[in-house]
Amino acid sequence: MAARPRRTERCKTLRLACWNADGVRGRKLELEHILGQHGVDICLLSVTFLNPGQAFRLANYVCHRTDRSTTGGGTAILIRRGIVHHSVPVPGLNHLEATAIQVTLAGKPVLILVAYLSPSPPLIGADLTACFGGGLPFLMADDLNAKHVDWNSRLNTRRGKLLRDNADGNSCLIFGPDSPTNNLYNPLVTPDVLDIVITKNLSFPVYLTSCSALSSDHFSLTPLVAYPFSTHRIALTSGALTGPASKPSWKN
Repeated sequence: MAARPRRTERCKTLRLACWNADGVRGRKLELEHILGQHGVDICLLSVTFLNPGQAFRLANYVCHRTDRSTTGGGTAILIRRGIVHHSVPVPGLNHLEATAIQVTLAGKPVLILVAYLSPSPPLIGADLTACFGGGLPFLMADDLNAKHVDWNSRLNTRRGKLLRDNADGNSCLIFGPDSPTNNLYNPLVTPDVLDIVITKNLSFPVYLTSCSALSSDHFSLTPLVAYPFSTHRIALTSGALTGPASKPSWKN
């Protein structure tokens, strides 16, 4: 009898969306519409304004959240049901807010993170190390309110220089779109690039675009990455990045 042909995983494009929602509950219907219309597999949300105990569910997606106990902030990841993944805590954070999951891409574990830092508290190296120092390849979408011309901001800020130096020291790449990502309500403030994507040790290309389809004061980003990934039963287990656990403290 002839040998059965070897099964191989088909390479496909994984579509992610990254969005500073400025409060996600009131925009749930438009978010559901955009995710379905564009076939988004993973949505990385910041500034969710979700509080512990508040329900937030979208059909066909699993939601992982990091909520504030006070008002404002918050991060979340929506991942399409059927994509194998597990939630990963991010310990050791002081001011940064982050949510992380681990997926298998091209047969290798990869971290997917979303992070947010409000304008008031400082950006410190320990928070970046907590996100960068897990030892696995990663893709992180974030709004750290950090500007640098290297990712197409108009100017360099202190936060931007610290982020750029820390990323360089950790062999990370930072991607920013060609156009501003914040659609400010105040017409007197100049729009700029605040929402960016940081990667490390990815063996596949990342293509980044900006989209104004959603109604917050930030445009959404759509990174596209192409590789085979697992779409079997979801495995909800726990893991952790390296580093001591501590409770984040947030201001504003």
